Amino acid sequence: MLYTPWEVKVTKVIEETPTIKTFVLKPERNFSFKTGQFVELTYPGKGEAPFTPSSDPNVKDEFEITIMNVGRVTSLFHKLSSGEKLGVRGPYGNGYPVDSFVNKEILIVGGGVGLAPLRSLIFTLFSRIEQFKKIVICYGARTPQDIVYKYQIESWLKFKNVHLRLTVDRGDENWRGNVGVVTTILNDLPLLTKQAVGVVCGPPIMMKFTTLRLLELGFLPENIYLSMEKNMSCGLGKCGHCRLGKYYVCKDGPVFRFADINEIEDIWD
Repeated sequence: MLYTPWEVKVTKVIEETPTIKTFVLKPERNFSFKTGQFVELTYPGKGEAPFTPSSDPNVKDEFEITIMNVGRVTSLFHKLSSGEKLGVRGPYGNGYPVDSFVNKEILIVGGGVGLAPLRSLIFTLFSRIEQFKKIVICYGARTPQDIVYKYQIESWLKFKNVHLRLTVDRGDENWRGNVGVVTTILNDLPLLTKQAVGVVCGPPIMMKFTTLRLLELGFLPENIYLSMEKNMSCGLGKCGHCRLGKYYVCKDGPVFRFADINEIEDIWD
């Protein structure tokens, strides 16, 4: 069963942006995953690719995967409609160690479709909201049209200890928020950085400069968590595509503490 996909049915397709869609999937049996873990999503007869579920892990009878159209397999997924069937393997890897976040302030920084794995974490934190001192969410997209989960983001502010900051690289005539890369909204953070947890997910270049900025702000390397999903393929540590120093991202990650990988060369490539 390790190599054999099990069946899921597409029950809904949500168009998040011109290039990103969220697929609501109904499994043939209840499905459990830990926030930050990933699955291999299979298009029967065409190929598969790894994705981190973007939905609430507490929901067992369906789950969501948010996909950007960037290549051959992802373009096939983007042509799907409700009622079609796919295959899933997993879950694989290690997720976010949420229990170690208890009684701490948490900063979540996402870029582009990198908010997808973080959305699962956000749902998990919200389900235990009284256990965390404060949650600050900073998210950046290329344009206002590229912001994912527009229909939901503002509802995250219903909790009194949750703070939200948004930015876009390029605004338009209707945008009234910050314009600039995501590091421009990391100034004057409403938390104590030396004790806080930082979680980062997004394109490699964004993760690099966000991590450097968090270190400048006083975050400790052992308190910075990165989702290093780039280059994953088989999901089982067999193909070697995701080798990161002594680690295989698919088996040892995809979530890593920066302190554990910061001496590895070219970790952002």
